[in-house]
Amino acid sequence: MNQFDDIIYSVEDGAAIITMNRPERYNAFRGQTVEELIAAFRLAWADHDVRAVILTGAGDKAFCTGGDVKQRAETGDYGPTTSGMFEIGYLQKLIRDIPKPVIAAVNGLAIGGGHVLHVLCDVSIASETARFGQAGPRVGSFDAGFGTAYLSRVVGEKKAREIWFWCRQYSAAEALEMGLVNKVVPAADLMREARAWAAEITALSPTAIRFVKQSFNADTDHQAGFSNMAMTALDAFATSPEGMEGARAFAEKRTPDFAPHVTWH
Repeated sequence: MNQFDDIIYSVEDGAAIITMNRPERYNAFRGQTVEELIAAFRLAWADHDVRAVILTGAGDKAFCTGGDVKQRAETGDYGPTTSGMFEIGYLQKLIRDIPKPVIAAVNGLAIGGGHVLHVLCDVSIASETARFGQAGPRVGSFDAGFGTAYLSRVVGEKKAREIWFWCRQYSAAEALEMGLVNKVVPAADLMREARAWAAEITALSPTAIRFVKQSFNADTDHQAGFSNMAMTALDAFATSPEGMEGARAFAEKRTPDFAPHVTWH
């Protein structure tokens, strides 16, 4: 067991279980959370006894609600990190690159950047109480990389545009219907089901699984370039008057006023 502040890491029966552990913030991630998630995925990659990874959230309300908008409203960024960088783009790529299946066990809200994390996992198993959706345009943020381009591969262009443009929330049953998740189970059975899927992997060839995952990724790896560009754009946008209005409105629990920032040129 490794010591972290924002996450919990353990290994059980060949599965690394990574739990985002900020339930008081609906498991929203700050810079430190992302740094710890990166460290955990690297531990799981290096551990020959780990054959699959389960990513989940603490509590029963949220899997992850994305970047900590309250933190951004307070400080203009996502808080300090050891590296001095907010490496969410690297975390996204790491979830894709780790040569072991990553199973999202979605125990509640998967919103915004948290929605992107579950989409990037190889498979998603959802509690019946889970809810899915995007919030970027509502809080002055966006993910114009994997969060949009890869999502459209998963659910199709029309549905992906609906998810991003209207910022609606979808039930677990609706997510299953659109192919956003692989299976829906009662809340009490979620981790048991995720562990069962991970256990099946231990009977399969790890080298074959590695090749298959890399083959799937090869078709969409060019999207990493868009993701890098999008993260650069988001760095600039997040501290703009329009971006900060979205964060402040969220923190103050009011409707944002984006009207003064409308430009079409």
